[in-house]
Amino acid sequence: MPTRVYLDWNATTPLRPETRAAMVAAYDLVGNPSSVHAEGREARRLVEEARAALAVAVGALPRNVIFTSVGTEANALALSPGLRGPSSGPVERLLVSAVEHPSVLAGGRFQQATIGLIPVTRSGVIDLEVLKACLADGPPALVSVMAANNETGALQPVAEAARIVHEAGGLLHVDAIQALGKIPFDIKAIGADLATFSAHKIGGPKGIGALVVADGIAGLEPVLLGGGQELNRRAGTENVAGIAGFGAAVKMALQALPKDAERVATLRDRLENGIRSVPGATIFSDAVERLPNTVLFTAPGLKAETAVIGFDLEGVAVSSGSACSSGKVQPSHVLSAMGFDPAVAQGAVRLSLGWSTEPDDINRALEAWRKLGNSLLKT
Repeated sequence: MPTRVYLDWNATTPLRPETRAAMVAAYDLVGNPSSVHAEGREARRLVEEARAALAVAVGALPRNVIFTSVGTEANALALSPGLRGPSSGPVERLLVSAVEHPSVLAGGRFQQATIGLIPVTRSGVIDLEVLKACLADGPPALVSVMAANNETGALQPVAEAARIVHEAGGLLHVDAIQALGKIPFDIKAIGADLATFSAHKIGGPKGIGALVVADGIAGLEPVLLGGGQELNRRAGTENVAGIAGFGAAVKMALQALPKDAERVATLRDRLENGIRSVPGATIFSDAVERLPNTVLFTAPGLKAETAVIGFDLEGVAVSSGSACSSGKVQPSHVLSAMGFDPAVAQGAVRLSLGWSTEPDDINRALEAWRKLGNSLLKT
């Protein structure tokens, strides 16, 4: 039987060989990284090397990298009332773009009455003029705008958003989980105050994430209380093997980024040309800058659940959008926020590529799509 084609990289990625090797080595260590003896110091060394690797990759200081269990926890930790910058008072409310990940839309530790939504354009990009108006109409705010959307791949103007937010005396959080390893990301160059990341989106293990804080940000209160791990910002014994794997994955992703991005973008463009061979096929957010690996599309009469199953039967793994809905195929809140009819949102299918995607994988996916498209045209 032919091997399966995996085109759901935005949901999770294969484990990089370097990640696996780093984790195996870490599993052989017995020490707790909080212990002062030799075994503990060796475990601590792995944690700090990974912390430094992530800091280098995103333009931060190692002391400002906080490891968490997952990206969702990192977002929850970031969304904290009372955060303040070197020249700004504590934030009292939260403003989030309407296309954020559910873990950001949940609002972290902000009360629902203090959370506001910022609309996006038809292309899925935040409306900066509305953001300005919202910031002017209330106390200092923490604003959360993702670097790249997990469904459409649309890139947000986070640097411009940071300028607007700072002029209004607020702070900016950027969910960069989909951006890391796919496009350059530098927290200092962008002007973000907090940014969140997840290892399993870049070839690292599942179950390890990180919050990176810009220098001078204060008032971050831990979600988990107990020990003094992560400089008193996240209690609990560190997942040494997971952190070591994260560090290895970050190094490889940063090294391969320029070459991988260009190659994958070429494959993505060929995939989109083939998808458009079915009359009426629509690629979402194709008029704005996007991740080089992401395609979200639909066609008249297409149902996402039918399409995902159809691709799967042809040996191609795709998704209907976000992978954070307990495996359920649900209408996309992202497309709804972009102004698309629910019937359109229910037919959206996402294909996302990665470093090991080959031209033949694209051929297989397009062959499956032609079969599915032909059956749709007959109905």
